[in-house]
Amino acid sequence: MGEDRNIILTGFMGTGKTTIGRLMAQRLRRKFVDMDAIIEERTGMSIPQIFQEQGEEAFRRLESELCRELAAQSGLVIATGGGALINAENRATLGATGDIICLRASVDAIMARVGTSMDRPKLDGTDRRARIEALLDERAAAYDAIQLQLDTSDISPEEAVERALALLWDLPRARRLPVHAPGGYMYDIVLGEGVLDRAGELLARRLTPGPTAVVTNPDVGRHWAQPLLDALRKAGFYPTLVEIPAGEEHKTLETVRTLYDRFIEAGLDRRSPIIALGGGVVGDIAGFAAASYLRGVPFVQIPTTLLSMVDASVGGKVGVDLPQGKNLVGAFKQPEMVIIDPLTLRTLPAEEFRAGLAEVVKHGVIGAPKLFHQIETKGPATLTHLIADAVRVKIEIVEEDPFERGRRAVLNLGHTFGHALERLSDYRMRHGEAVSVGMVAATHLSALMERCQLELIDRITGVLNRLELPTRTEGYTAEALYQAMRTDKKRAQGRLRFVIPEDIGRVTVTDEATREQVLEAWRAVGAA
Repeated sequence: MGEDRNIILTGFMGTGKTTIGRLMAQRLRRKFVDMDAIIEERTGMSIPQIFQEQGEEAFRRLESELCRELAAQSGLVIATGGGALINAENRATLGATGDIICLRASVDAIMARVGTSMDRPKLDGTDRRARIEALLDERAAAYDAIQLQLDTSDISPEEAVERALALLWDLPRARRLPVHAPGGYMYDIVLGEGVLDRAGELLARRLTPGPTAVVTNPDVGRHWAQPLLDALRKAGFYPTLVEIPAGEEHKTLETVRTLYDRFIEAGLDRRSPIIALGGGVVGDIAGFAAASYLRGVPFVQIPTTLLSMVDASVGGKVGVDLPQGKNLVGAFKQPEMVIIDPLTLRTLPAEEFRAGLAEVVKHGVIGAPKLFHQIETKGPATLTHLIADAVRVKIEIVEEDPFERGRRAVLNLGHTFGHALERLSDYRMRHGEAVSVGMVAATHLSALMERCQLELIDRITGVLNRLELPTRTEGYTAEALYQAMRTDKKRAQGRLRFVIPEDIGRVTVTDEATREQVLEAWRAVGAA
């Protein structure tokens, strides 16, 4: 399916053509066209009126004329009438410039959806089931002639969109996790092995091919830049590879300034996408540059670390550090798409992979008890399952609170403690490792505040130890760590805010912890 080809949904009445078509058009940011609605608008008559007053033959002529008209356009999602593509000529006309999916459903499902509606001119008589069965038999050969088929009987419209896109994109094993952002904006997280090689094709369905920049670091670039550049060129993009130094210490405004220079050299305009290929640092820097260059250009995340896959790439938060603290300058920049290919984790060092598991555990503690239990026992079925389950937690929270004014703060479990460790280590300590220690400290704080049972400390510590993640800190005093917290941007009116677990799957945000309780929590994880 190319960017310009229309998508045509056809099939019997009650199979979901209009509902699914509207959702798909919204997802792909395309114009939706309901053929029956256009005919009604142009004639000033309802479909039953046209059948009654002018006859079915006149209506079919109107359908054929409209098929020819729509076939001359591009980039549409079209819902046909149930009988529009029974005509082989109409199928050929629309199929020449579009991809046709025939929606099917059981007689029971059709009966339930159609109900007693009087706007179905082909359902004359009193025995609707018999009439539906007869019409389905009559149209079977025409419907069967359509290559792409989708049964909507027992699935939601949202799931039908997912399966329809899988048919169109020929990515049957990929998962598409939609994310709803403010203002009715929506983007997809496409997750599956091998999707990096299809990145250009995927992006061409949403963005205008042309100049683009791929921002990465040398470590990631030597493994994955060339496959991405090849995929982009194949889809009509003209990519410029921009490498920035690896490491949190380079997440600065100075690095962003160098990106602006490269974007100008590459001739990027307001329609040119900036693609982040790498971990959370690359995503944060490239995203902030995309949010500010020309007052905002399209942004795409292709995370290559487990931590960025399950956390940093989702939700639109981007930014850079200042000497006084982490992520003190930033913006909300929603991506056009997030492409997650677990195969890129093959080149990730083992210690980086383990650091990413800390964020997976965090998501389990926050809102996925089943995920936490799987990690605690035999583990998830596959790496793709693990990523998908963790990402769903992030999606649910950022959809509810896109600007971190309420519930989204729970995603900072372990972060107030963890950021202090990162800062005092001059960011030599990995983010996931700091969050791991931070989660344990936060659980101790919860117990000190009598907000959780003591067993919860053992349970969370046990899972992190099982994953060979750090649960204690050495070389810092509790007082030094406490002072490092004072510049954390999560303060509210001068008070430190903490996310503390009350149970697996339930956390809360508090600013009621006393200084002594915080110091004691630090001492509980090894601070002097």
